Amino acid sequence: MEMKFFFNLKHYLYIGLREVFVYHHNSLEFRAKIFALIISANHKPGECEYAHVHKTGMDIYKDEERVNLLLLTTREYVKKVQNKNGLDIDDLIEDIRQELRQIPRYVSKIDPSTLYPLVECSNDEDISAYQVRMIEFLERLKIEMAK
Repeated sequence: MEMKFFFNLKHYLYIGLREVFVYHHNSLEFRAKIFALIISANHKPGECEYAHVHKTGMDIYKDEERVNLLLLTTREYVKKVQNKNGLDIDDLIEDIRQELRQIPRYVSKIDPSTLYPLVECSNDEDISAYQVRMIEFLERLKIEMAK
């Protein structure tokens, strides 16, 4: 009980004070938005998606704390989309586009090879097809913004 309390406290502090405590928090949030975009297409994401985010995060950061922040941030964005809490998939796409215009180097953070495994987590063909289309959109956006 006490451990859960401290975990929740730490989680809320990270969310609220991410800008202060997290080195390159904007970069981490951008990656979280990319993952959340694909995960949000599945109305009932499971642990498969988040396990993949964790694995990919470890490959990128090699730091458990940072990976946990990536996971928490990704979950936060997915939850906002699912709960229609001021964010939907179109808003997420627009946020990604806007950030790429403001910070063009973020284009290197769009890696379709890390996103396609998320599609394998879905058992619904329609959802999988939608996720593939989103990844293809991100690939085109990456090419467009790299010019």
